[in-house]
Amino acid sequence: MSQSPALRVLVLNGPNLNLLGERDPALYGTATLADVTDNVTRLAKELDVAVDFAQHNSEGDVVDALQRARHDYDAVILNPGPLSHSSLPVRDVVHVISTPVVEVHISNVVSRGGYHEKLVTAPAAAAVICGCGIYGYELALRLIVQRYAPAAAADRQA
Repeated sequence: MSQSPALRVLVLNGPNLNLLGERDPALYGTATLADVTDNVTRLAKELDVAVDFAQHNSEGDVVDALQRARHDYDAVILNPGPLSHSSLPVRDVVHVISTPVVEVHISNVVSRGGYHEKLVTAPAAAAVICGCGIYGYELALRLIVQRYAPAAAADRQA
């Protein structure tokens, strides 16, 4: 009988992240969302974490996924994309659910000026990682394991 993974994590990407590798490579790099999935999957196996992936281009689908995550996952890695600058519904659900959410941005959004400086979703997140390229997803997973694995294991045994 195999032991279940220590943590269950959802990696949730918002609008236009399916265009990684095509969209403004000078800013976001040439890595694709498939590269993110491959890298995080490899690290998750090393860390004994069960990980699922989703990407939605509509705000409502992102909100629905976060609401479901509160029952199905121990933590969420969220790249809300452009919703981070404007979505009060995403901010609200991140604030309301007890599931910790680590927000990830590939570029250093706050250094880009203009509307990019304001992140309405970030204050509700447990942590924010930005400017690390797609490696930010792996940093988020490592942070989740360090911060939340003991609590998740205790909850399962309770």
